[in-house]
Amino acid sequence: MSDPRFLSLEALTLAYGGSVAVDKLDLAVRRGELIALLGPSGCGKTTTMRAIAGLMEPAGGRIVLDGRDITRVPANKREIGLVFQSYALFPHMSVYDNVAFGLRLRRVEAGELDRRARAAIASVGLTGFEARVPKALSGGQQQRVALARSIVVEPRLLLLDEPLSNLDARLRLEMRSELRRLQRELGITMIYVTHDQAEALALADRIVVMRAGRIEQMGAPEEIYERPASGFVARFMGFENTFGLEGGRLTGSAGAVAYASAVPAGTRALAWRPQGIALGQGAYQGRVLGASYLGQTVEYLLDTSLGPIKAETPAAQTRYANGDTVPFDLPLATAAPLAQP
Repeated sequence: MSDPRFLSLEALTLAYGGSVAVDKLDLAVRRGELIALLGPSGCGKTTTMRAIAGLMEPAGGRIVLDGRDITRVPANKREIGLVFQSYALFPHMSVYDNVAFGLRLRRVEAGELDRRARAAIASVGLTGFEARVPKALSGGQQQRVALARSIVVEPRLLLLDEPLSNLDARLRLEMRSELRRLQRELGITMIYVTHDQAEALALADRIVVMRAGRIEQMGAPEEIYERPASGFVARFMGFENTFGLEGGRLTGSAGAVAYASAVPAGTRALAWRPQGIALGQGAYQGRVLGASYLGQTVEYLLDTSLGPIKAETPAAQTRYANGDTVPFDLPLATAAPLAQP
């Protein structure tokens, strides 16, 4: 069984001047696990990563890696690898020299250095590119060099800060698969910082959703996606239609409507993704304010008694025009019951 506390953040508090950015955060990461820190800008995810890397000093709490307190250990003594959003490659160095740079700093013997550098380059699929300089590489290839440079030093922990945000959509998908393959093959513990829900869902063993320097919810991707614990997590994970629930009535920004379905005890709000709204049938009505063709689906914005509602239907179904009055339903089966609005 994997070590449940390979990395421990214990009451970690981080501040910029007098402003607290992360407040008494507790997190245990298992050996070989890939954790995604997910949240909007300013939630504290990158600040947390910087503290783990040793790039900022905590105002309080501890960071323990594999039983060793590294809270005050310098960054270059932590055995932690970093992959930045900007790649940070040396422009005048070849792929080989970029990857070998960290080994040279560690005075690794020449034969061992060559073996490890070439193995790292091969692991990211860049054999044959050793002599190229970064400007002769695509964005995806540069990102692979950055990954190889980080894993070649065999870090205990690898931190990745929005590493795919500079790539186009196709390359992001390719690199997601490469990252997951590398992580599984090497068995390395990774913390992946992102604001992209799809990346977190595709990559992580567990997702940590952060809000205002605290953990809002933590769990497996399926749990975060299907069973958000609060209105904040629900909205962040695509439940764009969120309404309060009290006394058998749903309440929105424009008013309230009766809701007859029996909900789980303790439910204070219900949330639906656009595709969870049943359009074309049901007890409620809305007026179409706009329609967006998305290829396989059409997204509608409705004006309703609750306020604006987004609904999404397959493109092959009946199309509605602006101004049309359309019946719709709010099925409990497609709703996320929330204890916190």
